[in-house]
Amino acid sequence: MSTKATPMPAQHPMLDTGPSRVEVWRMFDRIAHRYDLLNHLLSFRRDVAWRRHVVRHLPTSTNLRVLDLATGTGDLLLDLCQVKRVSKGIGVDMAGKMLAFARRKIVGTGFVRSTSLIRGDALRLGFLDNSFDAVTIAFGIRNVARVDAALEEMYRVLRPGGRALILEFSLPPSGLFQKLYRFYLRHLLPRIGAMISGDGAAYRYLHETIECFPYGEAFCDLMRRQGFQRVQAQPLTLGIATLYCGDK
Repeated sequence: MSTKATPMPAQHPMLDTGPSRVEVWRMFDRIAHRYDLLNHLLSFRRDVAWRRHVVRHLPTSTNLRVLDLATGTGDLLLDLCQVKRVSKGIGVDMAGKMLAFARRKIVGTGFVRSTSLIRGDALRLGFLDNSFDAVTIAFGIRNVARVDAALEEMYRVLRPGGRALILEFSLPPSGLFQKLYRFYLRHLLPRIGAMISGDGAAYRYLHETIECFPYGEAFCDLMRRQGFQRVQAQPLTLGIATLYCGDK
């Protein structure tokens, strides 16, 4: 049972907009073969720095058990496991083909024994309450069908004092840079993504979900509703991405 004192609220109204997230993992399976290449290309390799920023905010205690949701091809999971304080890292994702690429990466490292990959749903995690010292998710929270339910599950499996670290795309503050970024999202990114991956719909979905998803203080409020304390939003690269931190 969850230790939260407050009941789960209704889904935030902003989350009812944009494309459907039902079985979106099938889309990620279609683009798994080009996912890493396009991540680096479309972010100008800023995704590497963003993941390192997540790792720097792990709890300071030792022997950490870490759960990485929407782990995809495993980049963040491997970054986490390189931290000496992390004794166990588990990655969960619904996209089996993405996990296959993650397994190949792990085999080529020294982290085979300290990592596990599980095909599973972030809305229904098969772990006991209070199981992890940190739960992370990078660019995946906006893809779940119920953000409130995903946050509740993250809170449930965290140990008291544990930390949620959520990295997600956001929009820069209003002004010229936001206008330029929106143009890039709507017109250049889908074309490049379609050309390289062969799946134009996947990269139209990307810009549509980024533009309609709550960010900044609006997302911090969603975390607070699920019981997280000391919630903070840290904009990265002029606000293109944001790291959200919250403690149980």
